[in-house]
Amino acid sequence: MRPQLYKLPLAPDTSFLYIDEECKYFDKPWHFHKEYELVYIDKTKGTRFIGDQVSFFDDGDLVLLGPNIPHLYRNSEDYYKNNKLTAKSIFIHFPEDFLGRSFFDLPEMKQVKKLLERSSLGMEVTGNTNALIKDKLTAMKKMKPVNRLMKLLEILISLSNSKELTPILSKSFTASSTKDTDRIDQVIQFILKNYKNDIYIEEIAGQLNMSIASFSRYFKHHTHKTFSNYVTEIRISHACRLMMDSHYNISEICYLSGFENQSNFYRHFKKFTGVIPKEYKARFLTNTADMEE
Repeated sequence: MRPQLYKLPLAPDTSFLYIDEECKYFDKPWHFHKEYELVYIDKTKGTRFIGDQVSFFDDGDLVLLGPNIPHLYRNSEDYYKNNKLTAKSIFIHFPEDFLGRSFFDLPEMKQVKKLLERSSLGMEVTGNTNALIKDKLTAMKKMKPVNRLMKLLEILISLSNSKELTPILSKSFTASSTKDTDRIDQVIQFILKNYKNDIYIEEIAGQLNMSIASFSRYFKHHTHKTFSNYVTEIRISHACRLMMDSHYNISEICYLSGFENQSNFYRHFKKFTGVIPKEYKARFLTNTADMEE
């Protein structure tokens, strides 16, 4: 039930991986790798799974992930149905020693070393820092390898000096390679396919040839959450995304997100977001109006 270990290819003239990608949708399964990852979402939206955290992502999402943090970016349903939509992103994978084994032990690199240590919780980058890093990442596309190397170091220094980084995880969440590397991805895909309807734990447990009790223990042990709570988080994430579309009223959002009644929806929504749906939507519309002024 653990994520898949990815071994990332490097060109012979580079010490890290830089990819500016445009595709129909993200297709990587739940996975992890030993490299650090800096990922910028240029244009697309969906749900992201990082460790035990589930949330939605949109244009401009920027995250720094430490080694071996399992993660999955899943586009919203429109991207699997509309051939005209594309997902654009830029991501960098770099090993700890891409500048040499002891480079980050230099006194000048003290702040950067702290940044890399903090990345074990995953860091979301916002504000002016987000815009600054976006420009640097975009500029790297046309650079020669040596200039890209200098630009990556520049990015890490900028991030290390910023106060606009927020931890994604409350505690470290790492993975290791096992025989059943694809099981967690199978569970997530099952939930994403069925969360708008009734989901029965015995169905996914049966697909994995496990009893309900064994599956429940197994799932909680490896995700730190119960199966029902995990499903609820995905439903709430979807509801939050729909809140940003004024076309839907709260009643419609409730049922489009897989909840059987509004009372249950309100209770879970406030538990996960801290506010009731009406207040959440009002805040979003207010912020949007302020940005347009």
